[in-house]
Amino acid sequence: MPDRRQFALALAATLLAPALPVPARAQAVFAEGGLALRGYDPVAYFTEGAPRRGLETYSTHWQGAEWRFATAAHRAAFVADPAAHAPQYGGYCAWAVAEGYLAPVDPEAWAIVEGRLYLNFNTRIQRRWARDIPGFIARADANWPGLGG
Repeated sequence: MPDRRQFALALAATLLAPALPVPARAQAVFAEGGLALRGYDPVAYFTEGAPRRGLETYSTHWQGAEWRFATAAHRAAFVADPAAHAPQYGGYCAWAVAEGYLAPVDPEAWAIVEGRLYLNFNTRIQRRWARDIPGFIARADANWPGLGG
């Protein structure tokens, strides 16, 4: 029969478990309410060099999520080659994936590196990620298949 200490430890672990980042298989695309990239246009990062909100009028579904675009041309470019425009790691935070867990993103915290779009949780995490982008990308690439990819 477990003693009080073992019981207390088991209870604490049970209560704290939901608050801890746990590597878990998630959907392949970060999509709140089914909407990828919080409604931002993934193509605009490449063509306009800035985040831009998409419109419901110009949307498509890919990998179980709705993707929105600012223009019909952006939608057409995405439909022609989604992998070229979609954010890496399914739109989850690139730094978090490098650390072994999944986190949401702020579409304003972004970078294009070697033709690929990377997003971060916020600008503070983005500054941390920027300290060693190649290293974090290498670690995230290794972690991604077990997390969501």
